[in-house]
Amino acid sequence: MADIRLEGVGHSYDGGRTWAVKPMTWTWRGSRAYALLGPSGCGKTTLLNIISGLITPTVGRIFLDDRDVTGVPTAGRNIAQVFQFPVLYEEMSVYDNLAFPLRNRKVPKPEIDQRVRQVSQLLGLDHVLNRRSRRLDPGRQQIVSLGRGLVRSQVAAVLLDEPLTVVDPTLKWTLRSKLKEIHRDTGHTLIYVTHDQTEALTFADEVVVLNDGEIVQAGQPAELFLSPAHEFVGHFIGSPGMNMLPAEIVGDVVRIGQADVGAAVEPLPPGPVRIGVRPEFVLITGALTSPGVPAQVVGVDRMGAYDLVHTVVGEHQVIAKTEAGSVHEPGAVEFLHFPADRTFLFRDKVRCGSLAPLNGRGPA
Repeated sequence: MADIRLEGVGHSYDGGRTWAVKPMTWTWRGSRAYALLGPSGCGKTTLLNIISGLITPTVGRIFLDDRDVTGVPTAGRNIAQVFQFPVLYEEMSVYDNLAFPLRNRKVPKPEIDQRVRQVSQLLGLDHVLNRRSRRLDPGRQQIVSLGRGLVRSQVAAVLLDEPLTVVDPTLKWTLRSKLKEIHRDTGHTLIYVTHDQTEALTFADEVVVLNDGEIVQAGQPAELFLSPAHEFVGHFIGSPGMNMLPAEIVGDVVRIGQADVGAAVEPLPPGPVRIGVRPEFVLITGALTSPGVPAQVVGVDRMGAYDLVHTVVGEHQVIAKTEAGSVHEPGAVEFLHFPADRTFLFRDKVRCGSLAPLNGRGPA
């Protein structure tokens, strides 16, 4: 249940010409459940392996609480790690695989049995405890591998590297709930690597978004969705992601083409910006009743519970999420309105401001 503190930690595989993980200072607080979220190749697994000791960082220091573990091998860090694919002793039974990490640390037999049965019950492995691991399907093997990482109650941290990749989709929701239950029971510091925003947003106390080897934002799921600090967060979180439109600040007025859409709340130099607004908050009407942007409807996806109305403003696509059964038809010219409290301004991909209603007009 340790704090994991990174001080200037970075890693390069080519002598510093490029960085898989750019030098960063960051603290993972003890007893919290984190999701490390980002696309493939952004540095998630490298960062996890640095924390566990499988990789020595090119620069920087790693601390577990106040203990410098930068040069300490994995075995000396008291960290449990679960990999993307099963790592098991195939000739051992499921019970023995789960018990192995505890036996290796000379835990008393009654405590081993209690802990193995507790974890196996939570993960739905009771009925296969006596079966050899090699006789299980890959998804069930991975659940056993997950159990091996969770069976130790006294560890500094548990690191999970996309542990549900090979698990049947129908089991994933159940297993995420079980992981949360185990985390509440043990209080481990837990870092869960994933590229799946659904896994991250439903599992973690705090989501850390990684892109191109650096942390671009961290926060609770609602904060990342409602108030993205970086264009990448707006794009990566949400389905569909945030709409981005080029705009211009003239005086304090924000303008898309010839349409004034609001005023900049924060004093900003005139010039180009990008407007970001999620499809959930785009208002679409057939008449210009308030400051709005003309757009042509190019398609409607009927999703059952809601519709996704696809429009174009100039050459740029904007999606509006509406109630099911919308009457918007391809080819029609509509007007898009961007509520001020849900619309943000970006420069150089970083959020720099937000909108206010223009002279008291428009959506608030």
